[in-house]
Amino acid sequence: MSMPFEHAEHRHVLVVDDDDGVRDLFAEFLRERGFVVATVHDGRAAVTELERSNGMYWIVFTDLAMPGADGFKVLRAARNANPAAYIVIVTGYASIDTAIQAVREGANDYLAKPCSLGQIDIALQRAHDHLRLIHADRLIDRLAGIEQRLSSIEAGLSRIQRQLGAHQPH
Repeated sequence: MSMPFEHAEHRHVLVVDDDDGVRDLFAEFLRERGFVVATVHDGRAAVTELERSNGMYWIVFTDLAMPGADGFKVLRAARNANPAAYIVIVTGYASIDTAIQAVREGANDYLAKPCSLGQIDIALQRAHDHLRLIHADRLIDRLAGIEQRLSSIEAGLSRIQRQLGAHQPH
């Protein structure tokens, strides 16, 4: 996947993990696939980065158990920064309870460590599909707005034509 997404802005990814090895592996893997990757080493730094990001991160991979702030706080900050972002919780402490909580709080995916690079690729494909749907929905909304404006213009032109027709000598 050399050109992961059609829209360049969708290539901004944030990787959050307190384990240097995991964080670096994810970052390298994502960069090889054409993503623009930022990394942070704990939850507090992630929350700060997301608050300052102006919604630029479209994909966030976050560990769950970290110092400073846990992955749920990162998840909430990511959702606040960009409600359309694709958020993946990655944890070495996977459980049904945390998986359910992650989904309830808005995570799009949940991976148990150690995860394979193939699982990351699957998460990226899901993110791609998710972002394509969001883009399509936005296009539909824009088209609906254009349609409404055209109807308004046509109505105005009809009024003008009627007014001009009423003022024509017979």
